[in-house]
Amino acid sequence: MAMKHIGKVLGRKLPAMVGEDAAAFLQDFAVSEDVEKPITCGLFRLEAGKPMTYTYSYHEMKLIVDGEFEITDENGQTVVGKAGDLFYFSKGSTITFSTPDFGVGFFCGQRGEGEAWP
Repeated sequence: MAMKHIGKVLGRKLPAMVGEDAAAFLQDFAVSEDVEKPITCGLFRLEAGKPMTYTYSYHEMKLIVDGEFEITDENGQTVVGKAGDLFYFSKGSTITFSTPDFGVGFFCGQRGEGEAWP
């Protein structure tokens, strides 16, 4: 298959990240066919309330597409990410996400479908 079109992903209701105390939502929308080095992309949404801490078992890029995230790494570096900001999270990094209202990020990670969350 040369191309796959997945229309209108922004604004979709995303499933909750089960077992997470934060109001966090995630959905994978597309997955490559490369079984050795898969690439998966989708959307992540976090709403105000408890922060969410996540340890990456894969490399990921995240483009903030709406709202705002406060993103803190395990070294204490904190950046406020707004629409248009791009982040790279290396495999093994532990990142804490929080937001004063909500944030939506488009992600592309070097992992298979459904491997981000149990």
